[in-house]
Amino acid sequence: MPLETSPESPAPVRTVLQMVGGWIARLGRIWVEGQIAELNTRGGRGAVFLTLRDPIAAVSVRVICTRQVFDAVGPAPQEGARIVVWSRPDFNAGRGSFALTALEIRAVGVGELLARLERLRRMLAAEGLFAAERKRPLPFLPRQIGLICGRDSAARHDVQEVAYRRWPATTFAVEEVAVQGRYALAEIIEALHRLDADRNVDVIIIARGGGSIEDLLPFSDETLVRAVAACATPVVSAIGHEQDVPLLDHVADVRAATPTDAAKRAVPDVGEQIAIIGGLRDRARRCIAGRLERETAWLGGIRSRPALADPVREVERRAQQVDELAERSRRCLSARLTRAADDISHTRARLLALSPAATLRRGYAIVQHTAGHDPRDLFIVRSAAQVGDGDKLLIRFADDQLAVTAGAAGRPPEQGQEPQPELREP
Repeated sequence: MPLETSPESPAPVRTVLQMVGGWIARLGRIWVEGQIAELNTRGGRGAVFLTLRDPIAAVSVRVICTRQVFDAVGPAPQEGARIVVWSRPDFNAGRGSFALTALEIRAVGVGELLARLERLRRMLAAEGLFAAERKRPLPFLPRQIGLICGRDSAARHDVQEVAYRRWPATTFAVEEVAVQGRYALAEIIEALHRLDADRNVDVIIIARGGGSIEDLLPFSDETLVRAVAACATPVVSAIGHEQDVPLLDHVADVRAATPTDAAKRAVPDVGEQIAIIGGLRDRARRCIAGRLERETAWLGGIRSRPALADPVREVERRAQQVDELAERSRRCLSARLTRAADDISHTRARLLALSPAATLRRGYAIVQHTAGHDPRDLFIVRSAAQVGDGDKLLIRFADDQLAVTAGAAGRPPEQGQEPQPELREP
């Protein structure tokens, strides 16, 4: 039941502490996991005092156990080790302090650690933190490289030496932190935030040498993994050796097998780049030279054509063709005219041969009867019976004509009368 208090009737301290102790006692015995931050053995009293720290949150709790309980753990745990404690929460009302009384201590084995890391890996992968789509490419030539490493570590020496050898103008922003132990996680995250906030840093390398699984646990911590995923700067993970794969390797933009490999991935080799530039320059020179040779050959082929080699010759050839065509057309036209003239001559000769005028020139005449005054009334006299006495006749000769009047002499002789002798020209 809640304690009824007021300014007029406050509760004494002993009553409050007793109630707090009662509430804590209701929690019962529980299993607690943590990392040993401090270890103090007091042989005289036969008790062991531990400070158990949460590896993720910056909180800790005091643990008290007997020597028998502590010695039952084999091998004996050291500072930085992870343990699981079967404990009873106790609250000392006299001192106002809280502690856990350990009834059993178990060391967290490698198999159990790996199983927990696998569960954490699956959970983070399901959230998409390890997806390839979110990984960013490294800059070709970073202005400054942020390096998170241990203090005076071989990893720092390897990274810087390889980077300077590959590109002598490389600059570093080095953050030396604890890479194992209880302070490692907090210092690594703080250094990561500082480098990520620096606009001159284009890439961040987190480097550490090899070690046991327990030594590399800070690099598999969920807090660090989420901090790397939230970074705006590309991160290179170079933790341990090839066989070491902490969760940081999965979330980093690039995973390097060793610190030396990280330097090779972050910094280009100036010798290789010079060779590449030389190869590209030679390739460009060959391309341009080949293009010029092809164009020169094309121009030479164009210039060798008759139209460009001797333009006047082509004009003369065309003029000769025009003259030949003109002469040919002239001959054709002359031949056509000659044939036409011959045709006309032949036609004229036939017309003259068939013309009545030719017959008249041989001494014949045409007698025409003038029935009236209209010249269209003329008709050719074909027999004497068509002419009467006194009829007007027109006799046409080859060159002129003669108008006469028909008389008795013009009629044919009567029956029984002898014909007159035929008149002939002298």
